[in-house]
Amino acid sequence: MDRVALRGLKARGHHGVFPKEREEGQTFIVDLVLGLDTRPAAAEDDLTRTVHYGIVAEEAVAVVEGEPVNLIETLAERIAQTCLKHEGVQEVEVCVHKPDAPITVPFDDVTVTILRSRA
Repeated sequence: MDRVALRGLKARGHHGVFPKEREEGQTFIVDLVLGLDTRPAAAEDDLTRTVHYGIVAEEAVAVVEGEPVNLIETLAERIAQTCLKHEGVQEVEVCVHKPDAPITVPFDDVTVTILRSRA
């Protein structure tokens, strides 16, 4: 299976379990790896035979900017389901970064990574 990756999609969301996170929001970063067969698109040099990653990026950002959830696990699942709605996408790896998570010790990042497929 071929891979199309989008890395570092940034969006502001109001996800989290604490009131401050819900009220003020924070930046989330999303990495996507879409699994699909790119041979038909390459053979015909035809965008309609592959996934339009610009649209996927916009949809993923819309999920982050949309309805708040408590957990980034839930956010990752919603993004994965959005990606799998695209014809040809057989699987997706979603990594949601929460670099401003409310943690009391020094840290660089918090991530949740999930892998989902049509099967």
